[in-house]
Amino acid sequence: MTTYAGTFWRAEASAVVSDQDLSKLKIDKPEIGGRPPKGKGRAWLGGVLLAAGAAAVLYFGGFLRPAVVVQTAAVSQAVPSQSLALLNASGYVVAQRKAAVASKLTGRLVDLLVKEGDAVKTDQIVARLEDADARAVRDQASANLAVARARLEVARADLHEAGRTFERVRRLQSTGAVSGSHFDAAEARYRGALASVSSMEAGVQAAEAALRSADVALEYTLIRAPFDAVVLTKDADVGDIVTPLGAAANAKAAVITIADLDSLQVEVDVSETSLNQVKADQPCEIQLDALPDSRFSGEVGAVVPTADRTKASVKVKVRFLDLDPRILPEMSAKVAFLSRPSLPEDREPCPAFPASALLAGEGSPAVFVVRDGRAEKTPVTTGRRFGDLVEVLAGVQAGDPVVVGPPAKLRDGSRVRTEGE
Repeated sequence: MTTYAGTFWRAEASAVVSDQDLSKLKIDKPEIGGRPPKGKGRAWLGGVLLAAGAAAVLYFGGFLRPAVVVQTAAVSQAVPSQSLALLNASGYVVAQRKAAVASKLTGRLVDLLVKEGDAVKTDQIVARLEDADARAVRDQASANLAVARARLEVARADLHEAGRTFERVRRLQSTGAVSGSHFDAAEARYRGALASVSSMEAGVQAAEAALRSADVALEYTLIRAPFDAVVLTKDADVGDIVTPLGAAANAKAAVITIADLDSLQVEVDVSETSLNQVKADQPCEIQLDALPDSRFSGEVGAVVPTADRTKASVKVKVRFLDLDPRILPEMSAKVAFLSRPSLPEDREPCPAFPASALLAGEGSPAVFVVRDGRAEKTPVTTGRRFGDLVEVLAGVQAGDPVVVGPPAKLRDGSRVRTEGE
């Protein structure tokens, strides 16, 4: 019995343990349409609210909001006088007094006394031609003049003697001491001496003229500057043959080219349709491509009274009011025809941006500046207005991109992209 009872107890205990182990392996099926357990529902609701809050933060922070398409313009250095321009035209700086200096004789260049950039005065010798033949002709003319003058002296002496003889014979003839034939011979000799003196005087004048011609020819071997100017180019070298027409092979027609830099003007072509906006003495502003940081005052000097039918334009000459030594012939230039003369402060560049960039309805001036793909609302201090530009004194710097015509939905911190990106 004892053995049986112990065996039964162990069997019963094993059965209990087996039932408990099986219960642990049982999976409870939730009822369809029923609620989740109370603790699990709260966790699920908290997760949903957390996700919604994060999404709201991302949206209102602009991370989930689409980028606003905007137009931008960089703050640039602008010149207030640009707003005074009625018309713009382009052209070149041209010297109104310019010459290709040459000789009237054909000869070999033996001396060149100037170089490019040298200033020359009126009648200054700039070059010399070989002059041996011209000097020989001049010496011959001088000798011929001396001969003519000597012959004149002989003729005058003959005239003096013939005159005295004729006077004596005339007195004697009145008393009947000499015959009429002697009187006629004396008179003829006297008149012949008079004619000989006149002929010799004419010969002297011809010899003097020949000498002057030889002097002129000799002077032509000296090439002189016709007016005060600056040498632009050297067109011949020592040893070159210089001829007035330059027709011979390897011959040069000009030795140097000079220009009067005080006569510099800008010549521009103005369209026929815009010519009514140009008048004599109209104030202008000149800008040279070679000197982009400088602006020069000018005025209309002349409107050439003819049109170019191929370009449908009229040439207008604009003179400088204040010449600068940096201005050189043939520089390209742009001319603005102004409504009024510009003041010195109008010609000073200043930072500016388009007036449409200012935020409407703001108490103080402000603009949107694009930085790192976002629009930053930035207060600015503005100055003068000229045309569609506004001078900026503080807040932004040259080169900063500002939003032009900002959309109503644009906010501080909004993501933005420019058109075309």
